[in-house]
Amino acid sequence: MNGHTFHIPVMGIGFTIDTPIKVAQYGISSVISLIDDTLIEKMREFHSTRLNIPFDPITEKTEDCRAKRITAYLNLLDIIVQNNFTKLKENALIRNGEFDKYIDMLPDNSPLKQKIREILLTKSGPEILDWVENNLKAGSIDVNIMTKLDKEHFSKNEKLPSEYNDAHAALRGFAKSTLNSSVVLSAGMNPRLYSYFEQLEDFYPNERMEFRKKIILKVSDFRSAMIQGKFLAKKGMWISEFRIESGLNCGGHAFATQGHLMGPIIEEFKKNRQFLINDLHEIYVRALTEKNREVPSHPLNIKITAQGGIGTNEEHQFLLEYYQLDSIGWGSPFLLVPSVVNVDENTNLLLRNALEDDLYLSDISPLGVQFNTVRNNTKDIEKQILINKGIPGSICTKKFVCFNTELTEKPVCTSSRTYQALKIKELDAKKINGIEYKEEYAKIVNKSCVCVGLGMSVLLVNKINDKLDGEGVSVCPGPNLAYFSETVTLRKMIDHIYGRTNLIHRNDRPHMFLKELSIYIDYLKKKIEQSSFPVAPKQMEYFDTFQNNLMDGIEYYKNLFSSLKHRFEDVKYDIINELQLLELKLLSLKPVTV
Repeated sequence: MNGHTFHIPVMGIGFTIDTPIKVAQYGISSVISLIDDTLIEKMREFHSTRLNIPFDPITEKTEDCRAKRITAYLNLLDIIVQNNFTKLKENALIRNGEFDKYIDMLPDNSPLKQKIREILLTKSGPEILDWVENNLKAGSIDVNIMTKLDKEHFSKNEKLPSEYNDAHAALRGFAKSTLNSSVVLSAGMNPRLYSYFEQLEDFYPNERMEFRKKIILKVSDFRSAMIQGKFLAKKGMWISEFRIESGLNCGGHAFATQGHLMGPIIEEFKKNRQFLINDLHEIYVRALTEKNREVPSHPLNIKITAQGGIGTNEEHQFLLEYYQLDSIGWGSPFLLVPSVVNVDENTNLLLRNALEDDLYLSDISPLGVQFNTVRNNTKDIEKQILINKGIPGSICTKKFVCFNTELTEKPVCTSSRTYQALKIKELDAKKINGIEYKEEYAKIVNKSCVCVGLGMSVLLVNKINDKLDGEGVSVCPGPNLAYFSETVTLRKMIDHIYGRTNLIHRNDRPHMFLKELSIYIDYLKKKIEQSSFPVAPKQMEYFDTFQNNLMDGIEYYKNLFSSLKHRFEDVKYDIINELQLLELKLLSLKPVTV
């Protein structure tokens, strides 16, 4: 039976690192980051101490410490969540308690909610407790691995086998945990990491075709889903869910498509869902047969979910019903729910007051991927203070994105003091002056240590001391947060998601599809403005393809909203009118070719 129709995606490194403890007992699934094993170990110590659970430190001298830290923390989360959920179920006969909270927060049209109320009215106490025990489930404790953050490790200057790489170790840590949940793979395909799945038993089905560990792929389009899905199916790995994320109207790192918009992308999944399942099933069966493993008699289910920019109940229900999605990700709005997400007071105030111009697509990430953030976050302020002192860059204590060997033999991070000092020295040697020097200098020092910044807030919230390079917080909200302006409880945010209340007090918020389209047009405009003169043929081809894809998206939206009945009736005319204005803006973008 259907429970909640939303999930909480991973946010940063530390914002959702213990969110399952706060929401899973209510049947809400959430995702934690496995990037920072040092932070994970500190959180294991924090929660162990809080609950008087014995804590045995796993130091860096411990062999395979990264994987073992992750396993130990996930096992602790599993214990805490199960204990919380057991207490909730035991209180099923007590009114106005946690069990009533569980029921009240479910969607009003949920079959599960209706069934629970029926059971409470018609069954005796023991029968109620028995039904609750056998039919209710806690939310899933899912984990996120950024596949490209797979730094190699060395011992006495000798490179260790690939299974000790960062992403490999994180995956192994999850696989060895007691969790029965999913790993969300994001940031694109890593063939070596994907091949490593074959060595991990929990990702194979048992004789009942059940998985202890499942795979969720975060994708930007259908083509990516097919390529990655087939690669893993050939390894005997089934994708249980494709999680579609908006290319630009999202939080954190933004992986722009070539002008492909969210609506048409989800439409393609809707039309080709069974084809996708059947195609992957055929490859999957062949791979399992070759491995002499249990083979499914029929194609297994694949969930299709979406996230990025959803902000109203009407949008939420539309995605579920029209596109037949299984769940919707609500991320950035939860940054204003301190009982769920770790956000310090200064950052909370900044986010509450942030408007459209404050939330922007930046170049601060050392990964070289554009990054959604908010102006005047404390990490950026801290960064500017160091620039003003003449010592730009950070000390680089985490080293998760040490990939650059442009100026050094050993890989370094582009936000590090080492790299930026060498890059500035190289710039000075060019002996250029004026505006050109300032622009090049700004590009160098703009990179920020998000490894520390994205994990700092949880330390501040829980008053955990750490010897790090400053205490600045990097935060990664999507553009949608501009329309949310108050700190709220979990209950109130869920009431907003399900249409029982409204947290958006402005009447000028654009539909999520229009917002994404507008961001993509601005993105293309900036790319054109930054292009060399005259535009090279290959670059021109890229711009033409991008623009044509956006035009196709506009036509799709015109037809979609014109044909919808009993949806968006009060704003349908405004949406179509805005589409026409955005079309004119797009057509005005003309790269100079001669």
